Amino acid sequence: MGDVINLRQARKARDRRLAEQTAAEARARHGRSKEQRALEQAEADRLARMVDHSWRDIPPADPEK
Repeated sequence: MGDVINLRQARKARDRRLAEQTAAEARARHGRSKEQRALEQAEADRLARMVDHSWRDIPPADPEK
């Protein structure tokens, strides 16, 4: 037979784990220096430009064409 568990305690433990995960993600996102944030933004911009320039057929700028 399986172990008897208290569902309220299990739910609270699960919520604590999720809250800790969210907090760890927030610490990683917001706990960086200005230089690190700028470097990450520059890398994201570079990747976005690379994707934008890799189109085979460039869509027309004028939607009426």
